[in-house]
Amino acid sequence: MAPAIDFWNKLEHPGFSFKMLFWPESLIMKIFRKKVNARRKQVRNTRAAERASKYNEFVRQGYMAAVITAVIFAFLCSAVLSFSVEGSLVRIAGPAEFLAYFALMLLITAGMGVYTYLFRPRIIRKRARLLALTGLLLLLLFIAKTGSGSEEWVYLTTGTGVVSAMILTITYSQRYSLTISLLYALMASFVLPGQEAVELFLTMVAGIFACCFTMKEIRNRWKLIQVSMFAAICVMAVSVSMGVINRLEGLEVVQRAGTAALSTFFVGVIIQGILPVIEKVFGVVTSMTLLDYSDANQPLLKKLAMEAPGTYSHSLLLGSLAENAAEAIGANGLLCRVGAYYHDIGKTNKPKYFVENQMGQANKHDTITPAMSQLVIVGHVKDGIEIAKEYNLPPAIRQFIETHHGTTIIKYFYEEAKKQRGEENVSEDDFRYPGPKPSTREAAILMLCDGTEGATRALSEPTPSKISAVVHNILMSRLRDGQFNDCEITIKELSKIEKALVKSLTAHYHGRVKYPEDKDEEKKAENGNGGNGNKHSTSESQPQREAIQKPD
Repeated sequence: MAPAIDFWNKLEHPGFSFKMLFWPESLIMKIFRKKVNARRKQVRNTRAAERASKYNEFVRQGYMAAVITAVIFAFLCSAVLSFSVEGSLVRIAGPAEFLAYFALMLLITAGMGVYTYLFRPRIIRKRARLLALTGLLLLLLFIAKTGSGSEEWVYLTTGTGVVSAMILTITYSQRYSLTISLLYALMASFVLPGQEAVELFLTMVAGIFACCFTMKEIRNRWKLIQVSMFAAICVMAVSVSMGVINRLEGLEVVQRAGTAALSTFFVGVIIQGILPVIEKVFGVVTSMTLLDYSDANQPLLKKLAMEAPGTYSHSLLLGSLAENAAEAIGANGLLCRVGAYYHDIGKTNKPKYFVENQMGQANKHDTITPAMSQLVIVGHVKDGIEIAKEYNLPPAIRQFIETHHGTTIIKYFYEEAKKQRGEENVSEDDFRYPGPKPSTREAAILMLCDGTEGATRALSEPTPSKISAVVHNILMSRLRDGQFNDCEITIKELSKIEKALVKSLTAHYHGRVKYPEDKDEEKKAENGNGGNGNKHSTSESQPQREAIQKPD
């Protein structure tokens, strides 16, 4: 009787509502839940908040969309593998067979997804690239399945694996291409039954390895042809070996090997023709395209050379410095060099406001306020982006224009503003570049090269020890300022970059022997000096000149 009374008393609790009668579990939890102390409750709430935060971040960064895309991709791959052509009839697999294909495709897709998440997370965050990658693999699988309907030409499907290897090596890297292409080959091997699937897989693997290991970068138009020829030889060797092991007739072995080799060779010819389309779809530039943009006859480089010759000379020197520094850490030296050529194209709008283009003329910054000077200096980045879009520069080159100053402060004009208006009336944020910060190692290298070259040029006597100190101070300043927070560059790599820059700058600004001067010519120069009788006729003093160089 007592337990019943206690139960009824709990029903009369103020927190009870008759809605709980429809949810017995809620009623039981309400009545019999354990008392939790405040500390444990706080810990639980904190953990729940952390889980919610991680979930929100997972969704915000596009991972949820990537998971959904992967499931859809596996489903479509299963659908492609589920049909087969038998003569004039099309056979569709039953539900059990379809589910078996779906399970296998889901496992392989999961492998691709995990590897991409670990080594190429940017693909997941950028939906366009993710869709391009999944669309490419699905199209290749469809071609392989369609080609497998004819026994005579079934080994033409070997070329689809080579296509995957070539395109992914061009757009991403050898390591990523190798893994994804091998997983694709595993998918494509299901287009054939039994032992033939193993043979098709091995011939594809031979072509994939040959492409991934021999095609690091494309610097000439023969590279793709050479790679496809080597891959065709490897594919033929594996196909002949498998034919001999399976004790096939000589004519059949030759036919299979020849078909696989021909499809592999013509893949290189086809990709050669559609290379611009590949670059456009995946948003990348090949070395061959970069070499085209490095040509001095490019309209934008000719414009820079004509309207801002000092900036053009500075950009050429910067290209050499950046390429050497990039090669020291295994980055893309060619991309750094071409990016350096175009990084200051915004200066063509107001070239005379930058010291390298003044050619001894009056310094225009002497007639305007530091705030106006800051707007002009910052404006060359915005102008450069607009010009780059007008001339259709690819995003890989535009990034150098946007990030070569990051969010650094324009120190000279900041100090001038403090002198004029007082330190308490001037904010650092008003004299910073708008950014963004460098997001790649190549962009970070160019930022360091730009800063160190300008500071070294401002030295009155650029000795090796002074150059080394300048490079180290600027590198540490950028590091403390958080300019490298958005790019994957390590302290070890920064140390190598510093050594490479010191070596290159010391070689460029080397000491020179002072030649004996003709006294008569010296007197004429002192007395005449261009007809004005003043050997200090330039309106800008040396300290001013050195200081203005820093905002380059």
